[in-house]
Amino acid sequence: MGMIDVSNVTHHYGVKPVLRDVSLSVEKGELIALMGPNGMGKSTLMAVMAGIMWPVKGYVEIDGKRRRSSEAAELAIRQKVVYLTAEPWLPQFRTGRQWLLASGRLYGVADDRLLPHAESLLDVFDLSEKADSLVSSYSTGQKKKMALCTALVTDAPVMLLDEPFAGGLDPSAIFALRRILLHHREKRDRTVVIATPVPELVTELADRVGVIADGKLVAFDTVAAFCKRDGVERSLEDAYQTIVNPHTLDKFNRYLQVVGLQVVGQ
Repeated sequence: MGMIDVSNVTHHYGVKPVLRDVSLSVEKGELIALMGPNGMGKSTLMAVMAGIMWPVKGYVEIDGKRRRSSEAAELAIRQKVVYLTAEPWLPQFRTGRQWLLASGRLYGVADDRLLPHAESLLDVFDLSEKADSLVSSYSTGQKKKMALCTALVTDAPVMLLDEPFAGGLDPSAIFALRRILLHHREKRDRTVVIATPVPELVTELADRVGVIADGKLVAFDTVAAFCKRDGVERSLEDAYQTIVNPHTLDKFNRYLQVVGLQVVGQ
């Protein structure tokens, strides 16, 4: 039994299957990366793990408690899990600092921990000067950084982060988030699942990688084993492409031929 157990989860919108009999287990302290093409089920799986969606078949357990099995079990789970959507909601007419502190208190973080933690997060994500302005005045990137801060300030032992590196983050914010996630991975004090379509961000961060394609979990292994599939040493990006789109290289070569012919004909 892991910290997160997904068992035979199937989900669909209308008649279109989005997840097909997906099972996986995430151990306590692991950092798992879910990859896959856009529209193939990553965000749906994250939402099912977070309890925002209820699967048509199967179930999810967090720390041994099954989601929605009872009011008490669901409340206990929600106190342990923070979920950041790919496009997080923020209150437009509250200041960033107000929202950050309210989020921490919602998770029961004591003020002697919450206040310095919040200030440190604002500093590391370059939000200190904007913290007392209304969220409505923030840029897209600043809103994403504030959303990340509100997730991190909760100290939740389980973190579900859907495309945390997207949304207009600048290089400094990407660096800060990578370092924070690496720190938690080294300490093994958080169980983290991130969804990302970008293999380059995964190699250094993840203990294991799962690939969702056409609603199925088509691969789930360590980064090292993932890169040696079929006995061939590949980069994570190349290994990923051989699974989700094995004809990518052929398509690219045809593209180069077409471009070359056009250039020659000018």
